Amino acid sequence: MFVAMYHNNKDIRIQQMPKPEIGTDEILLKVMACGICGSDVIEWYRAPKAPRVLGHEATGIIEKTGEKVSQYKVGDRVFVSHHVPCNRCRYCLRGHHTACETLHTTNYYPGGLAQYIKVPRINAEKGIYKLPSDMSFHEGTFVEPLACTIRGQRLSGIQKEDTLLVIGSGISGILHIKLAKLKGVKRIIAADIKPSRLKMAKRFGAHYTINAEGKNFPEKLAEINQGREADQVFVCTGAMKGTLASLECVEKGGTILFFAVPDPKFRIPVPVTKFWRKEITIRTSYGAAPQDLEEALEILARKRINVNDMITHKLSLQETAQGFRLVEKADNSLKIIVEPNRN
Repeated sequence: MFVAMYHNNKDIRIQQMPKPEIGTDEILLKVMACGICGSDVIEWYRAPKAPRVLGHEATGIIEKTGEKVSQYKVGDRVFVSHHVPCNRCRYCLRGHHTACETLHTTNYYPGGLAQYIKVPRINAEKGIYKLPSDMSFHEGTFVEPLACTIRGQRLSGIQKEDTLLVIGSGISGILHIKLAKLKGVKRIIAADIKPSRLKMAKRFGAHYTINAEGKNFPEKLAEINQGREADQVFVCTGAMKGTLASLECVEKGGTILFFAVPDPKFRIPVPVTKFWRKEITIRTSYGAAPQDLEEALEILARKRINVNDMITHKLSLQETAQGFRLVEKADNSLKIIVEPNRN
């Protein structure tokens, strides 16, 4: 089979690997679609583990099942979660499933940007979700990113009456905008440094947009929001400028959610004394738990959020390098989906 082997953002090689052999309690999936996540192009995060096959938003058709697998059958159309928690450890029992050690050590092989993947027993038991017959494989690739968005908003405690500021209008920022709009959040403001991204944010539900280029970002926010900062600030960019801006844009009693984070070599100067007097909450959100994935699948199945209008490119496996360039450039593209078994 063919895979897209990642070395770095500018070095992705299409090469052959043996089709995985499965055990008695495992599943072989023929990958029909896999999204390229914004985290896939963060080199400080990905390159240290290279070379490897990336891709964690995979949907496909079950090609083969081990003899002990009874819950699924050949031909089932499914989304497969790459990480699954144990549901037994103290982190899972306290609702912190994405901090579970099991979650961080489970994955399918070799990665979603391959023609076939082997789904290990624990993923086969706890991480497979059947797609409705009227849901395309492309729509199914949004189960994981939407689930991450659902988790972030649940942890932030966003309310309808809040003003939400989304810093970074890429795929994760747009999903946050769409989900907040679905929830009826009264004022959604999107910020980015690229006009093309701001146009998309407005088209997908932002009530206002701010070009974050320049030094008067907080003043622009105050003009829009009747002199106040935002109750909820979601950081959906790893750019240090966006991180620093979030510290200046949060209202008293508000929350900053770091959905994306900067390069670890940077140190963030948090104004703790100022935040202490204002009772500011800083939260992080990583990944998705089973309940988030189930909720995401239900939202997509009921067509409560349209994701087809976010797909800008559908590429063959041989075009994966182009897909990474488009995601890294972050301009007119939004969701890039690779079809590993395109004829």
